[in-house]
Amino acid sequence: MEKTINVTSPLLPNIEEFGEMLKEIWDSKWITNNGSFHKRLEEALCEYLKVPYISLFTNGTLPLITSLQAMRISGEVITTPYSFVATTHSLWWNGIKPVFVDILEETGNINPEKIEQAITPKTTAIMPVHVYGKPCDTKAIQEIADKYGLKVIYDAAHAFGVEVNGESLLNAGDLSTLSFHATKVYNTIEGGALVMHDEKTKKRIDYLKNFGFAGETEIVAPGINSKMDEIRSAYGLLNLKQVDEAIEKRHQAAIKYRQVLKDVKGIRFWDDIQGVKHNYSYFPIFVDANEYGKTRDELYFDMQKQGVYGRRYFYPLISTFTTYKGLDSAKPSNLPVATKMANEVICLPMYSDLSEQDVERVLDCIVK
Repeated sequence: MEKTINVTSPLLPNIEEFGEMLKEIWDSKWITNNGSFHKRLEEALCEYLKVPYISLFTNGTLPLITSLQAMRISGEVITTPYSFVATTHSLWWNGIKPVFVDILEETGNINPEKIEQAITPKTTAIMPVHVYGKPCDTKAIQEIADKYGLKVIYDAAHAFGVEVNGESLLNAGDLSTLSFHATKVYNTIEGGALVMHDEKTKKRIDYLKNFGFAGETEIVAPGINSKMDEIRSAYGLLNLKQVDEAIEKRHQAAIKYRQVLKDVKGIRFWDDIQGVKHNYSYFPIFVDANEYGKTRDELYFDMQKQGVYGRRYFYPLISTFTTYKGLDSAKPSNLPVATKMANEVICLPMYSDLSEQDVERVLDCIVK
């Protein structure tokens, strides 16, 4: 029986090198609380990602929650329904009302024109998502934010290493959040980060992620505990050494997918954007049932029968979940593009150790 091809597989560091780092941690008996590996990883990520300041977290959701605290956001925040639930959950946990607006079919990202229409006197911020690592229209979003005095916090969970014309995408807006979950291009098993522009903001965020401690006996903010430990920091340092090679392997898989699927009627995908350094974190396709002859779900389950597991990512929309579906902005009539894309999408298997034979098996499931 042929092996199962999963939608993703984690990038793993060399186990011998990791063992050496673990011995160093064991010898030091310093396993958390801003140890040497934590400090080294923050410095290394700043250099690699071309950002001025970064703060590490124990997962990718806590940076979202903390970013809203750091910017003192309240009232309403305009965001997208086409994302992972953590985006909107972070608003709810902060007592903020999410306001959903529709997305652009050519990127899956929030539609700037819809943002301006949704602004009310209660709006304090915009939380866009760089969906699948494809850059939002950051210029248009910033112009709207400046016009109305709003903060911009980007959920950049998918955008590790993405650049636009040589500039890190993570430098857009007031803050950008990252996820280093095992499913991401770059992972620390679980983990995440916040990218900020200045030392003062970093200091505030570092307080917030460590109970608000500013010294042994001084608490300056109602913080929580969301620090990354030394073991995952060491793991992250090793993965940083091989992430470029991993991204290039993903790129080659994307090239093969595009070469074959470009002639398949009813299957749509996105090409690379000129001037953008992509990370190939995902390879979504969109199934037009009328043209393809099968619905998205029929193809999705047929693939599973052949041992190939894609993911309907993002389906269903966040706006359809019990917590949010009662919001006025959650009505399907308000979100026609997002609804259509959620009903058509399959993310194909994509990871660095996906072999040519694996890619061919995935394609054989789709090409009739």
